[in-house]
Amino acid sequence: MTEVWRFIDSGKRSPSYNMALDETLLNWHSEGRIPPTIRFYGWNPATLSIGYFQQIDKEINMTAVREKELGFVRRPTGGRGVLHEHELTYSVIVSENHAAMPQSVTEAYRVISQGLLHGFQELGLDAYFAIPETEIEKDALKNPRSSVCFDAPSWYELVVEGRKVAGSAQTRQKGVILQHGAILLDIEVDKLFDLFHYKTDRLRNRMQKQFATKAVAINELLHTPVGLEEASSAFKKGFEKGLGITLEHYELTNEEDAQVKMLARDRYENDEWNYKR
Repeated sequence: MTEVWRFIDSGKRSPSYNMALDETLLNWHSEGRIPPTIRFYGWNPATLSIGYFQQIDKEINMTAVREKELGFVRRPTGGRGVLHEHELTYSVIVSENHAAMPQSVTEAYRVISQGLLHGFQELGLDAYFAIPETEIEKDALKNPRSSVCFDAPSWYELVVEGRKVAGSAQTRQKGVILQHGAILLDIEVDKLFDLFHYKTDRLRNRMQKQFATKAVAINELLHTPVGLEEASSAFKKGFEKGLGITLEHYELTNEEDAQVKMLARDRYENDEWNYKR
């Protein structure tokens, strides 16, 4: 019999709620209150999320974020800036000691990302894992030149025709792995690049041109564009196939929802958290 994991499709939520629910699921799983869980979600409003270690003053154009009326939140995971707009966002919450999970971060990425790989294949895309091979590629991972997440593939991120199609980040706390990431359906490149600081306009233009060769959205690759519902269905099947599990739908109780909202208010709506670096 296949193992049953919990599946939550929470729809489009606020940036603070999205990050609070991911963190709360991690806490609940660490306490043994819930089984391993996969969650799909969207963002309302469209949001710029930044990695835990990013420095706002140096990297982010907050004036542009406000002018475009975007949400803004710092993630509990690392990585770089992501504009969450036309996408399906996923999170996976599973114990580090789970039998299927390797101890190494990159290998755990590979296992979890099998779900993404099969999801892309469900949509008819020939996706494969990016594995940096040369010393230059490995060095680029350690010292990223750009604040933009989709600028280059990391270890075991998904690539179609040489371009990155999903960006993921991972944290491990309390013996639990939280991996979440963005699966781009469409992308507005000008809007994305407006949100970051560059030393010169020339540098921005060069990076933006290069970006088009490094990242791609699903609907640029398909003859018939897919919507959120179709993508969600494909990636749900993909995770079941890729991880060899059955996903069982779950709705939060009112009490659970209230707990998430409290964390959203106390941490992810708090300037001290969002602007702390």
